[in-house]
Amino acid sequence: QVHLVESGGGLSQPGGSLRLSCAASGSDFEIYSMGWYRQAPGGQRELVAVITTGGITDYGEGVKGRFTISGDNHKNTVYLQMNSLKPEDTAVYYCILKEYSSSYYPDFWGQGTQVTVSS
Repeated sequence: QVHLVESGGGLSQPGGSLRLSCAASGSDFEIYSMGWYRQAPGGQRELVAVITTGGITDYGEGVKGRFTISGDNHKNTVYLQMNSLKPEDTAVYYCILKEYSSSYYPDFWGQGTQVTVSS
């Protein structure tokens, strides 16, 4: 059982910054990686960034160089620093957790937090 608590979403102007946080809690679970997916209106759900507990990261093509993911293993928490935000970053951002490296899809999803970039 895993509960993912997200925070930090909101409204930003183009060029601005937001910082998302996601903390995992519960019992009887392991963590291989945590991160974020997003879904824009009318779009597909896509990878934003993930990080393993060993510190290996992966970013979606559209956010490389602008977003940075980091983690605190002791707190079971990940952070997404989003800089140089663009209107096309507008989406619902979902925290995800993958328990095992063998899992093809994320095992758990957060409720989603809205990020809106608009002037």
